[in-house]
Amino acid sequence: MSEQVILNENSSLGKVEIAPVVIEVIAGIATTEIKGVHATRGNFATGVAERFGLKAYGKGIKVELTEAGVVIDVFVVFDYGVAIPVVAQKVQENIRQTLKNMTALEIEEINVHVVGVQMDKDGQADDDRA
Repeated sequence: MSEQVILNENSSLGKVEIAPVVIEVIAGIATTEIKGVHATRGNFATGVAERFGLKAYGKGIKVELTEAGVVIDVFVVFDYGVAIPVVAQKVQENIRQTLKNMTALEIEEINVHVVGVQMDKDGQADDDRA
């Protein structure tokens, strides 16, 4: 992911480059804004970092720069009882709109992977059967 997304290639002022990590952070924040999303699911390292108080806004988001465009994979845990297709579509729409407003990027794909359901009743743990 060392590649950069380049905007305004022919601008007389110069070029604008956006690092993939910036896209990850924006997509992560846009995801958690949706009602019904409990959390995004990162890897072991982000879990350890959060235990030490570091907030990983891009966790659970994977950005891939392809020839066709930007592909985003979002790994989420939903709240129990929500309509998964409806919430997943809202996540896709919010990410697309937020990225378009902030970066002017057109996104090729936004794939939502539901990796768990959070059971908030009686403090039960999440169910990882996706």
